[in-house]
Amino acid sequence: MEDVRKKSEAELTSMVEEGRKTIREERFKDKFSRKASTIRKAKTDTARALTELTARRRNPDTK
Repeated sequence: MEDVRKKSEAELTSMVEEGRKTIREERFKDKFSRKASTIRKAKTDTARALTELTARRRNPDTK
């Protein structure tokens, strides 16, 4: 989580976009070629980035 806090808003936004793209691509793969761990990691990273973006927007004074 510490590395997420150090990133800029643009980096966090691109991180969210990439995570959502990864999730979408993995879900529509063949049943046997999907990787649950990849989906889980992408979801976790996306959630962390969104949480940090929301916190920054609610409290612009704190970083």
